[in-house]
Amino acid sequence: MAADRQQNPRLMLSNFLSLEQCKELEFIHKSCSTVGYRPSVFSTTLSHLIATNSAHLIIPLVLIREKLKEKVEEFFACEYELCIEFTGLVSWTKGSSIGWHSDDNRPYLKQRDFSAVCYLNSYGKDFRGGLFHFQDGEPTTVKPSAGDVLIYTADNRNVHSVDEIIDGERLTLTLWFSRDSSHDEDAKLVSRLSEISSTGLTDVPGSYLPLPASSNMYWFSPDHSSEHDSAINICCARIYALGFGIYPLEDKTNIMDVSDLLMKPLQLARNDELFNQEFENVLHALQVFSIFFALFCFIVRVYCKMLEQIL
Repeated sequence: MAADRQQNPRLMLSNFLSLEQCKELEFIHKSCSTVGYRPSVFSTTLSHLIATNSAHLIIPLVLIREKLKEKVEEFFACEYELCIEFTGLVSWTKGSSIGWHSDDNRPYLKQRDFSAVCYLNSYGKDFRGGLFHFQDGEPTTVKPSAGDVLIYTADNRNVHSVDEIIDGERLTLTLWFSRDSSHDEDAKLVSRLSEISSTGLTDVPGSYLPLPASSNMYWFSPDHSSEHDSAINICCARIYALGFGIYPLEDKTNIMDVSDLLMKPLQLARNDELFNQEFENVLHALQVFSIFFALFCFIVRVYCKMLEQIL
């Protein structure tokens, strides 16, 4: 569906991504995500994957990004003009929303020319709320469906909003494109990958295991304060959301504040049961449980699909 290219240039593509691609990207996000740019939002950027020694997980994104860039250039008649300014897996959880805005509505965002939102799960099935609305033009409302892609200009011709998430988690692959090559995301990523390669870390056994990035990446402060005593550690928050409690192995009197948990060994407890497994720190615990949760969901989906075929 394409609207008038002059007034409200936008394009909706159905089934642009396969369900298998959606699930693969969902697995990467649930295994590696960190605090996002808004409350109750989590993100996995390419730079974050590199910083946490998970650069190999970028591979599934490469072909999708290029295929999508070609489609954007074709629709807006700007072949070979664009660079990718940002690529990120973004999930919106209960309570998150955003009001009317354009994607270039800040001075530091004026380089953005076009936007693309790839939906990785579906409204009504995986989450409630989270409908996408355009202020003008058609379509006025977009109901997210796994595999669909929405492309539009980043300027005020496509002012939009997203309803509050009522339940579940709304997951997208979001990209912004620019005509300004100085904002090319790939140049920065290649430079960072070259630095890592030159250190020889990729030759170390087990080097594909995720490593923690800077601890500052895991703090969210509602008032944008950098002080830990006024912020929330997102790793701890996600562990608690899964129904577990954190039990430090060392004497609790030696732990000055919650930030120490990022560096201290711990165990997890649930109700009155303390589990034997020891973790290096809270990030290690979160990564392990995120991976096992993603695998569990995958197994359940396969099992349900088998039952449907049998019945």
